[in-house]
Amino acid sequence: MSASRSRVAVTGLGTVNPLGADVASTWEAALAGTSAARTLENDWKESYGLSVDFACRLVPGALDSLSRPESKKLDPSGQYAMVAAREAWADAGAPDVDPTRLGVVVGTGIGGIWTTLDQWDVVRERGARRVNPFTVPMLMANSSAANISMELGARAGAHTPVSACASGSEAVALGMAMIRDGRADVVVVGGTEASIHPMTIAAFANIRALSTRVDDPERASRPYDVDRDGFVLGEGAAILVLESEEHAKARGARIYGYAAGRGMASDAHHISAPNPEGQAAAVREAVEDADLAAADIKHLNAHGTSTPLGDIGELKAVSDALGGETDQIVVTSTKSMTGHLLGGAGALETVFSVLAAHHRTVPPTINIENLDPEAPMAIANGAPAQLPEGDLAVLNNAFGFGGHDIALVVTTA
Repeated sequence: MSASRSRVAVTGLGTVNPLGADVASTWEAALAGTSAARTLENDWKESYGLSVDFACRLVPGALDSLSRPESKKLDPSGQYAMVAAREAWADAGAPDVDPTRLGVVVGTGIGGIWTTLDQWDVVRERGARRVNPFTVPMLMANSSAANISMELGARAGAHTPVSACASGSEAVALGMAMIRDGRADVVVVGGTEASIHPMTIAAFANIRALSTRVDDPERASRPYDVDRDGFVLGEGAAILVLESEEHAKARGARIYGYAAGRGMASDAHHISAPNPEGQAAAVREAVEDADLAAADIKHLNAHGTSTPLGDIGELKAVSDALGGETDQIVVTSTKSMTGHLLGGAGALETVFSVLAAHHRTVPPTINIENLDPEAPMAIANGAPAQLPEGDLAVLNNAFGFGGHDIALVVTTA
């Protein structure tokens, strides 16, 4: 790491997701090994012939803080992001920062799909004149970043990476770069997704990406189990406040930990199948960027989606990137509990990584009944695992359709 490069502190966290309406309840539910997967309480299966009728929906009451006028002007993905951003900003102590030194980076994999499809229904059923005039601002992928930047008065830049399931992690990486490059002192980063819709469920099911355990949804997401058969769709948002160490310490901010390294690579391989070489490249770059050795990595919050191909391939890629030095690493996949938040996943798992380092506790991977013997690392199987005292680093991976590979390293404060 360059001696002149500012360290990037994490000073605020916020989330709404299937486990909780805020960070505290989410962390409590994760440590308890809670599955958020449930059969959908609607008629989608009967009306549309869906083969999969379960998902991890947002916890009830998560959006109660939004006013009705606010809700009407935001797509659900924008609602999730706004509530999470307000929690993160308050958690950071609402930093007093020059607006020209405050940035926003919020990613999404799909954007306002509910708005897009709802308003298409309006056109077909009621005619063009009845389309909501707020449709375009609601559906555009950059809507969340734009609205958060206006809420906070952020003028250093508002950006939206769209890299499928890597979007939230890429937002963290780009926010780190804004601080390191001197563009900003504080950057609000994260990801959001609201895509539990009959069309998206049908689409993912038809490419055989989803678990089909319709008779047992709570145990359907089972990363590293020999009988894993696909991911469970989730929804929600997670937001972090990143801050230069100098700015954070000058105002006496609480520092959870540091966003210490990021690696970014692309597979150039296949639109949906992963490539371990690209994943390993991202991991290798993240560890080098953090100026750490393989032995410093004590925990991996894995991409781990519960797919037959991806789970073990990722762990082998990490092992390759670290030169096989992985005996000290405890792995978890929190997607076993939250489901897969797509563009919000990497951001939520960065929050989990920060909390794991801060509390020195790894949330469990649940639903493993028969551990895959090919897993090359220790898994936090069914119960939380404790991390050692002293300085430590956590690796967090996010990989997206299209071959987008992002790895982040978080270190203790």
